[in-house]
Amino acid sequence: MLPGVLYYIIYHYVPMFGLLIAFENYNLLKGPFHSEWIGFANFRTIFNSPDFPILMRNTLLLSFYRIVFNMLPDVLLALMLNEIRSRWFKRIVQTITYGPHFLSWIIVYSLVFSFFAPGAGLVTTFFRDIGWGNLDVLTNSDYFRPMLLITEIWKSTGFGAIIYLAALASINHELYEAAVVDGAGRWRQLWHITLPGIREVFILLLILRIGNIMDAGFEQVYIFLNARVYDVGDILDTWIFRRGIEQMEFAVPAAMGVFKSVIGLVLRSEERRVGK
Repeated sequence: MLPGVLYYIIYHYVPMFGLLIAFENYNLLKGPFHSEWIGFANFRTIFNSPDFPILMRNTLLLSFYRIVFNMLPDVLLALMLNEIRSRWFKRIVQTITYGPHFLSWIIVYSLVFSFFAPGAGLVTTFFRDIGWGNLDVLTNSDYFRPMLLITEIWKSTGFGAIIYLAALASINHELYEAAVVDGAGRWRQLWHITLPGIREVFILLLILRIGNIMDAGFEQVYIFLNARVYDVGDILDTWIFRRGIEQMEFAVPAAMGVFKSVIGLVLRSEERRVGK
């Protein structure tokens, strides 16, 4: 157990001393133990900021959309793969659908940009040449959130279906044989055996996602984000990154990180209570 214990002490507990920054007028030269203590002033700065309601709205909406629209494709793909009887065809489909998961978001954005670059993308050029006008996807606020959801579904659905396939494999096949004897068709078997068999896994994953509702996918959003879609795409994590890394202002982003952690702690406590 010693390596695991040391890992958590060094990389999870020792860095928690950095939470002091959230309550200080942090000075990089003085460090967290000698900077001026200002209490909750950084938190008041966050909550009084006109950007805070927008950041919260975008974060919660994107997280909610991910929960609602990203879990169902995982289940549907697993159910379809479970119905395939040809092993070689099933393996080909699994390989194709798993592949995008291993692509970085930089590569995914490059693919999207090659299709929808303003005035030069494959699709935008096609729309312009046939007389349908200029198609603006990457810098249009109306298309930004759907674009995030579609790319997330394309990238993660195949990999997300794995756990449901494992749950489907654990269902007792004698239940299907008994259903066939009773005259149940494929749809009846799906409704009364297959879906109840994966219900607990679905609920467990749903609870886990709700616990991370304050994390709206920093890497994807930051790569796709641009100044023209800040009103619908700027989230807490991208704001923290800009203030903390780009502007070298550490105290206020640290306070925002503490705020996110407290919300996550409360939600995870509720998860454990519901789980019990």
